[in-house]
Amino acid sequence: MRIGIHTSIAGALENAALHAAKLGANTFQIFSTSPRMWRAGPLDPAAVERFRETRARLDLAPVVVHGIYLINLAAADGGIRAKSMAAFRGEAERAAALGAEYLVMHPGSYKGYSLEEGMATLAESLSESLMGFDGRGLTLLLENTAGSGCALGSRFEELAEIRARVAGRIPLEVGYCLDTAHCLAAGFDIANQDGLTKAVREISRVLGMANVRVIHANDSKAALGSHVDRHEHIGKGHIGAAGFRRILAHPKLRGKPFILETPIERDGDDRRNLRALLRLAG
Repeated sequence: MRIGIHTSIAGALENAALHAAKLGANTFQIFSTSPRMWRAGPLDPAAVERFRETRARLDLAPVVVHGIYLINLAAADGGIRAKSMAAFRGEAERAAALGAEYLVMHPGSYKGYSLEEGMATLAESLSESLMGFDGRGLTLLLENTAGSGCALGSRFEELAEIRARVAGRIPLEVGYCLDTAHCLAAGFDIANQDGLTKAVREISRVLGMANVRVIHANDSKAALGSHVDRHEHIGKGHIGAAGFRRILAHPKLRGKPFILETPIERDGDDRRNLRALLRLAG
């Protein structure tokens, strides 16, 4: 199995890979720039080469880049949309330069639009921002959401519709990243066996299991169907240890890379969560 964690590039790009391996991970996710700023400086070619060499030497795969949370390609506000397109193009260019296999993005919010207008805007924004981009080797992953407010992507049908709208319009293959905490908050009762079976059946029917490339393994502080996005330590939330043991053992999920995005509230939380996931995976 490939089980990993989100790590920081603070200090040097390769530090993210080194820290992942030190914790015992064999895959990892990063932000390629500060998630709190629109503008990002160019990557140093020497630092990029060290990053690529380090992840290869440590057999860390896949590498996932997560887009910054400021990006909203479905925005009704033209200024936000323009900033989002520029930032997303930068994300794609950095992910490709780093040799990442996947770039994860949240579909965004359609506030001020109808759902139909929001999805149409998102598709157009993606197409415009990636014009002329060489996307070979990089796959874009649409992440499911908890469904708060006007957030796109809490329903699998919305994710499938977005993928269909951009098919043939962007130079990237498109798949999905499923977040366990978001699934629960969106109303999929994956904490119990019957609910997990139903959710997997829906994923297979609507998204196609082969298109699910990464799973974000997060317990949930928020209850089933709450539409609140709050991550919790593995086994400490509403999914629980037994829930994760079933998820990790499911024959249609076990071959997927699982990457933690659990909170770090005190020293060692990252290691404890990774060890908990590894233990539950057997």
